[in-house]
Amino acid sequence: MKILVINSGSSSIKFQLLDMQDESVLASGLVERIGEAEGLIKCTLRPGTNRETTTKNICAVPDHTTGMRLAVDLLTDKEQGVIADRSEIAAVGHRVVHGGEDFHRPTVIDAEVMAAIEKNIPLAPLHNPANIDGIRVAQELFAGVPQVAVFDTAFHQTIPPHAYHYAIPYELYEKERIRRYGFHGTSHKFVASECAKLMGRELATFNVITIHLGNGCSMTAVENGKSVDTSLGFTPLEGLVMGTRSGDVDPAIHAFLARNCNLDIEAIDRLLNKESGLKGLCGMNDMRDIHTAIAAGNERAKLALEVQTYRNRKYIGAFMAVLGRVDAIVFTAGIGENDEVVREKSLAGLAPFGIVLDRKANSQRIKQPTLLSSPESLVQIWGIPTNEELAIARETKGVIEKD
Repeated sequence: MKILVINSGSSSIKFQLLDMQDESVLASGLVERIGEAEGLIKCTLRPGTNRETTTKNICAVPDHTTGMRLAVDLLTDKEQGVIADRSEIAAVGHRVVHGGEDFHRPTVIDAEVMAAIEKNIPLAPLHNPANIDGIRVAQELFAGVPQVAVFDTAFHQTIPPHAYHYAIPYELYEKERIRRYGFHGTSHKFVASECAKLMGRELATFNVITIHLGNGCSMTAVENGKSVDTSLGFTPLEGLVMGTRSGDVDPAIHAFLARNCNLDIEAIDRLLNKESGLKGLCGMNDMRDIHTAIAAGNERAKLALEVQTYRNRKYIGAFMAVLGRVDAIVFTAGIGENDEVVREKSLAGLAPFGIVLDRKANSQRIKQPTLLSSPESLVQIWGIPTNEELAIARETKGVIEKD
């Protein structure tokens, strides 16, 4: 069974083709700069063999239909391709950012599902329209092939009302659907499940704090295999300090900026999403640059690192209180997998709570699941590479096998 995974963004399409017999990657690629004067396509055919990445600058890619056709042409190319015909693809799995309260699990896409995804556009105006474009193009190119939506928000639909409600007029929840939704759900679910397997535990009795640290960051409390709280909220702005997003701030700052800095709501939104976080504190949002700057004596870079890791530590403590019993803590995503300093600082001072890092084990980039805790640690600490494409493919396979 071959499954094509598509992550359609506003100006890009990420794709990966997997053979689910052994979960091997047959091809992965990216079409970028859709709608710009010059497009770019990158594709790796059969990663791990001598067929390495092909990168091409191409003429304009005016729309997602053209971008998807280019990707499919590469997959089926007579000389370089990895499949002889589109008919070899058994299903297409789509990452969809926002399912609102409509979707608790992956689902086969039909007219009703498409209508619900469209209904949730106001909750994710930058993401859901692009996801819809990808679905429509795939439906055209792979007519008759099952299309499955896998939602970033679905894993968090088990969060109880006392954790997802904000203390604002209840009518705003009823009329505008304002509540905590959470994101990165596919990643959190994947690493929680992998960690349970590694520890020989049943996911249904497993408590874990999963920490997804990249340019976007989030943390989730997983109780008995289910998300019961998460740091991202109504939007991906709340919670941890991120590359360019502020994370938690006093809501009154919005009114202060409007009154005292003469900023309108669009400018405030842009400031908190695009100009804050690590970038706002020190002018850099790449943690590698921040470490270089710290080594050169840059005090604001040092402050940025301290603010981010303090916020991480603060949330770990909060989620320990939520769960009561914590079996493991998992770091994942770009920073979580590759930055030993961030991991160490995020856990500093937690030894009294049974969380003890093995500094030698921690002093490496995580290329495969790695135990990072000392033998005396009561809570196991893991670094586990996330694999959202594989997670989407597994979810897609599970859905079509049930139908």
